[in-house]
Amino acid sequence: MDEGFTLSEKQEQQVNAQVEALMRGVVEVVPKEAFRKKIEKAVVTGKPLNIKLGMDPSAPDVHVGHTVPLQKLRQFQDFGHQVQLLIGDFTGRIGDPSGKSETRKVLTSDQVEENARTYVKQYGKILDMSKTTLYYNSEWLSELMFEDVLNLAGNMTVARMLEREDFNKRYKSGQPISVHEFFYPLMQGYDSVAMGTDIEIGGTDQTFNVLMGRQLQEAYGKEKQVAMTLPLIEGLDGIRKMSKSLNNYIGIDESPNEIFGKSMSIPDELMVKYYKLATDVPMSEVEALEKGLADGSVHPRDAKQALGRTFVSMYHGEEAAKEAQSYFETVFQKRTLPDDIPVVEWTGADQVSIIDLLVQLKMQSSKGEARRMIQGGGVKVNEEKVTDIQLVLTIEDGMIVQVGKRKFVKLTK
Repeated sequence: MDEGFTLSEKQEQQVNAQVEALMRGVVEVVPKEAFRKKIEKAVVTGKPLNIKLGMDPSAPDVHVGHTVPLQKLRQFQDFGHQVQLLIGDFTGRIGDPSGKSETRKVLTSDQVEENARTYVKQYGKILDMSKTTLYYNSEWLSELMFEDVLNLAGNMTVARMLEREDFNKRYKSGQPISVHEFFYPLMQGYDSVAMGTDIEIGGTDQTFNVLMGRQLQEAYGKEKQVAMTLPLIEGLDGIRKMSKSLNNYIGIDESPNEIFGKSMSIPDELMVKYYKLATDVPMSEVEALEKGLADGSVHPRDAKQALGRTFVSMYHGEEAAKEAQSYFETVFQKRTLPDDIPVVEWTGADQVSIIDLLVQLKMQSSKGEARRMIQGGGVKVNEEKVTDIQLVLTIEDGMIVQVGKRKFVKLTK
């Protein structure tokens, strides 16, 4: 890296402002001195840095946990830098083994393509797509000859791969590890070589893969990228990483009422983390909120409502945020039914089991799910809790069916 430049006082202030803002919520930057040097070089030359986020499009629904690195990318964009959004259409055929206890299923090309389209659409809710360049790593990985692959593999030892916690556990427990899984971090690192990445962002579970980019860039005679890792955000259960499969997530494409309602379920001790990592609320306000929560001058309920409004506003707009809060207050604080309950014309039999009714109304995706919801006390008919999974209802005009806290349907005949 060219270090033969001198910063003016104004440029020094610009660099300090960028470094301070971009370090918000960061777990680790490797190496820190190179990070500052890259920012300095960008300020002096006026040439934006290339900031990479790679992903294998194996799950198309983006949730708040996914937005943590996206918020960081948007910060870089606000300082004029260019985002390299890498759609891992080639690596997606393998699947990232990070944190996995078994070999991932291979995705078809059609699955990868469809998931990639969904990701890009949803990422556009946070990123400035005019400052985002899309890459598909099949462009260069599919062109490698077998000799190229051997040369690539020569940059890593099996012993080094087995230092990874996930591989190490599987190896010691006798679980299978396919040879092609070892190529995942190599391919991710090679992506940075092909793209000329300056800084790569990833969760703490991606540290090994992100550092691989530095190693391979050096091996191929390129300027080494800086690795920036961000914390993983716990889900609504307050324990495990946010995940749709664990049903502890807030999806950014969910309805305003759903987003707001779920925000009210965030554990008190995680609120500040959500504010810091998943929103663009100024740090001065976040710090004031943290202090208020600690000394009791801010009620956790009020902080959650403000967080819910922020999330809804980010993904649906300010007006939707106001309506979602009003809905929540009407239904849950005043304990009254909402005014805008969806109306469904019932054309089925006059008598139907409660389980079949929930599935046919698409309020539950399966009979098993409907049964569990009833047994958990989450189903009401005309504001009366249903406890009998064998219940057979006689459909009446105006009957109101409720599932959970936020799903309502009014039936007409």
